[in-house]
Amino acid sequence: MDHARVAIIGSGPAGLTAAVYAARANLEPVVLEGLQAGGQLTTTTDVENFPGFPDGIMGPELMQRFRAQAERFGARFFRGDVTELDLSSRPFAIHHEDGTLRTDALILSTGATPRMLGLPNERKLVGHGVSTCATCDGFFYRGAEIAVVGGGDSAVEEASFLTKFATKVHLIHRRGELRASKIMQDRAAANSKIRFHWNTVAVDILADDAGLVRGVVLEDVRDSKRTELPIKGLFIAIGHVPNTRLVEGKIDLDENGYVLLKDRGTRTSVEGVFACGDVADHVYRQAITAAGTGCQAAIDVERWLESNVHAGA
Repeated sequence: MDHARVAIIGSGPAGLTAAVYAARANLEPVVLEGLQAGGQLTTTTDVENFPGFPDGIMGPELMQRFRAQAERFGARFFRGDVTELDLSSRPFAIHHEDGTLRTDALILSTGATPRMLGLPNERKLVGHGVSTCATCDGFFYRGAEIAVVGGGDSAVEEASFLTKFATKVHLIHRRGELRASKIMQDRAAANSKIRFHWNTVAVDILADDAGLVRGVVLEDVRDSKRTELPIKGLFIAIGHVPNTRLVEGKIDLDENGYVLLKDRGTRTSVEGVFACGDVADHVYRQAITAAGTGCQAAIDVERWLESNVHAGA
């Protein structure tokens, strides 16, 4: 496997949808899955907002179905990380653990990683009371008391959204005022279900005997006084980091490191390189929207190859 017409880096909903469409177009795509094959959904338990599964589906099973569908149509898979990209000439060179793959076109679907607090139990409790996505998981906390950590627009927006389900939402912020826009602050301040914890940080997450979140330990940054807050869910909203290390300095990124796209499609600043999913989306970050852009990327690639590579460009 030393040459491909299309290579896809990343194997979440965006990358695997791109693989399905590219394979059905007889492009025989190669998917470089990365060490965390399947992306973030492999760490998610119940997925209840993906169309077609009225009873919900486990995240790892959903991604396995994506992969099986792509494989059925002829997509090929490589399990392992990409170490370096050379986009200076075509075919592009993708260096990985076992050698080099050259490709006429490239789709980046490497996603974005949520920033975490780095607390004991945090990773273990993801999907068991700790979440980084209110839109995905808010429904599970109907009638419960929960908390959100953060002070920017995302945190305040998530706190406001979660009041649709929770009896009370505790907004934990390390400073004495929010960084969110004025309109978002005013909206949250007017919501009787939101309680603000100023100058406060979370220092530990507590679990019950069933391995579910039962509370969080808070510390006042001014006097180090600690208190225990009983909650059923903790939402971490301190931002995401786009996984663009491989393309830094090689394609255009925005000020936050997300891939910049051209013409409302999936084309990047380098001809023949396309991007889809959370690596280029700092707004929606949903499995269904990522899948949609994966479809777009595959169609864009097919048209580009027909116009360029076949013509000898």
